[in-house]
Amino acid sequence: MTLPSLNLLLQSILSGIFLGALYGLIGLGLGLTWGLLRQINLTHFGWVFLSAYLCYQMAETWHLDPLLSLLILPPIFFLIGVAMQWAMERFQIEAFRSLLVTFGLTAVVESLIQGIWTADFRRLETRYSDIKLTLGSLYLPAPELVTLLLSVVITMSIWAAMKYTDLGRALRAMAEDGPIAAAYGMNQKGMALLLAGTCAALAAVAGICLALSFTLAPSQIFAWVGVVFAAVMLGGLGSALGPLIAGVVIGVSEAITMAVASPSWAPIVSFTLLIAMLLLRPGKLR
Repeated sequence: MTLPSLNLLLQSILSGIFLGALYGLIGLGLGLTWGLLRQINLTHFGWVFLSAYLCYQMAETWHLDPLLSLLILPPIFFLIGVAMQWAMERFQIEAFRSLLVTFGLTAVVESLIQGIWTADFRRLETRYSDIKLTLGSLYLPAPELVTLLLSVVITMSIWAAMKYTDLGRALRAMAEDGPIAAAYGMNQKGMALLLAGTCAALAAVAGICLALSFTLAPSQIFAWVGVVFAAVMLGGLGSALGPLIAGVVIGVSEAITMAVASPSWAPIVSFTLLIAMLLLRPGKLR
């Protein structure tokens, strides 16, 4: 094992922060759905990739700036999330069955993407990729900076809303004890629909960021599941700040591992951190 130079190590840490921000952004909607609605929504990953492909298609066909798709795709996915939550409530699908149902829906979304865009790799080429930013000797890719900025702004906004607004307090009360919250006049169904729609909209934002920075392929949907699940569980179910912090920790750990050892060791990092937390702080996930 050869130790990397200081510049390479710093660049790796920076890359890990950028990647961790994307982990956190994807995990934000998943963690809120899991923690507050008690649903393990694997379809969240399908929405992320469907949004990424739609962003790619709009840029290629309509020559639309990818950042302008932030005004188009999230509202559409909000409605999709609301419709999906209505169906979940209509058929009374609890936590365990939601895992099975949403896994099947994710497979359907993957097949839909492959049927429309084929299994070929797709790469979104934008003017942002040509922007060269530096901080001393470190390289700052513009798409990754956009992802980091969006992740921080969205995460802090949701954290503030959950902590300081009546709606946020009502959502936390609903998750803590639904029947008591309903007894105090809280509209559980309405809040659940709003939260589910918001989480689907967050998936759309994450998909746009994914399209800006990564090559797309339908088969990659499930490749993101493990590491994002680890970020969500490390950060805490229902937490707004937790997935971003945990995502950055995992991203930096993976990047340092790749720089010091080998890229093949990087996937082990997130699960090692998760297992360590389960052993040292088993009450964290309760």
